[in-house]
Amino acid sequence: MYRSPMTTVTMSHTEALARLGHALSDQTRASILLALREAPAYPSDLADALGVSRQVMSNQLACLRGCGLVTAEREGRHSWYRLADPHLAPALSHLLRVVLFVDPTCCGPDECTCT
Repeated sequence: MYRSPMTTVTMSHTEALARLGHALSDQTRASILLALREAPAYPSDLADALGVSRQVMSNQLACLRGCGLVTAEREGRHSWYRLADPHLAPALSHLLRVVLFVDPTCCGPDECTCT
């Protein structure tokens, strides 16, 4: 059996994964990341597409910025958002393939014992 060499895991690695986990723990934030995986977008367009208020969108984008997952680019009086790292889009795509194999009824928001 092949064993890969151990990679040194640092606090920054675990913190990065914890931030990603926090971002993905909210359905709206996860939807934003998946939408930005396709293309950069304006907050108002994201809010309309996801069916949330602009205030909710603003709060969730601020959270994602704080986690280091998205960046804002000024364009005149407006800003548009994109994923902060180009590796994030394929990582989310790979993660979606993994999630498809998980029983969706195993741990709903009302049943989760992980908290």
